[in-house]
Amino acid sequence: MTRRHFIKSVGYMGFMLITGSVSFASLYGSRGLTEGAKWLNLYSLNTGESLKTVFWLDGVYIDGALQEINHILRDYRSGEVAPIDVKLLDLLYLITKLTGKDRIVVISGYRSPSTNAYLHRVKKGVAKDSYHTLGKAVDIRIEGVSLDTLRDLAVSLRAGGVGYYPRSGFVHLDTGAFRYW
Repeated sequence: MTRRHFIKSVGYMGFMLITGSVSFASLYGSRGLTEGAKWLNLYSLNTGESLKTVFWLDGVYIDGALQEINHILRDYRSGEVAPIDVKLLDLLYLITKLTGKDRIVVISGYRSPSTNAYLHRVKKGVAKDSYHTLGKAVDIRIEGVSLDTLRDLAVSLRAGGVGYYPRSGFVHLDTGAFRYW
């Protein structure tokens, strides 16, 4: 499958989801959303930690797994842990299903307000009121998937904000209103 065909197919799936012509259940398989499992395989670039866990099983989010995910996506500068939006986890899971890739490399997850304020002062492009401080954003890359393809896939899903940072080597995803930059 060419990159153009892949992007076109994913864009069509996103359109079908938005218009209600197809459900998330059909993307996840015949058992749908009330049965089965959703899992994530995360690698934190800054801490070297890995986590592979089932976070949703038979229609229920698993508290222990969510706590493990919150920990690996913590503010690695301060060590502060905060709840991560389950919509963001669902989006990451969907992206792994659509790309066929298992492992997500995380550059940044949650940021404490003090860490974010510091980064806003010293780095260009860090939002003053970042979704990272709400546990609703993550900066990622996926080995074997170009950043262009990852960006195009995320934009086609229209599930929130998508930032493209090729010089820094990541794509930003958040669960805010749909927009891209």
